[in-house]
Amino acid sequence: MDIRVSDDPADAAAAWMAGRLRDAVRRRGHASVAVSGGSTAPPMFAALMDLEVPWERIVIWQVDERVAADGSSDRNAIQLASFPGEVRLMPVTSPDLRAAARDYAQHLPDRFDVVHLGLGDDGHTASWPPGDEVIDSRRNVEVTGEFNGRIRMTLTPGAVNAARSRLMLAVGIAKAAAVEGWLLRDALLPVVRVRQSGTIVFLDPDAASRLPM
Repeated sequence: MDIRVSDDPADAAAAWMAGRLRDAVRRRGHASVAVSGGSTAPPMFAALMDLEVPWERIVIWQVDERVAADGSSDRNAIQLASFPGEVRLMPVTSPDLRAAARDYAQHLPDRFDVVHLGLGDDGHTASWPPGDEVIDSRRNVEVTGEFNGRIRMTLTPGAVNAARSRLMLAVGIAKAAAVEGWLLRDALLPVVRVRQSGTIVFLDPDAASRLPM
């Protein structure tokens, strides 16, 4: 695991992601990235839009999405509205969510070039609620139970860990304990299911304040 601490981790994360996507396009002619929502995502997305990225050769997928109506402010899709290129949203308005999750999984790339993750105060990432069986699923996309008022659709650890690279962005003192628990392999935290090898973590000084020595 590569941990980088800076005063502007969103900009640093955007620069790193842009480089990885450009490299993937150079190597294979195309690239795929799965992105999360949350409060840290918009600053990184804004910084990414200012960088040179061949979006016409990149497909953007979702790591997770809340089950809510199109246009709802609860939807992570709102944050992706200005993304150039092809965006493939999770079908969370389907009347049969589990069938929709299976269909979304069938069209995923064999391996994402980059999976972007956030980190909750409770140690969740993607939509892997503490105690939810979703983290043990052998499918690549699953539907969770209700979490913070919403059912979710999410990539599972199998899909996340198969990616060529994973990017974690966490900001603020409220994330410090979860970062510490992840690095100490606290089995109660869903984030420990994220493979550390091939994962780069961008933190601000507050989120890094409890890094194990």
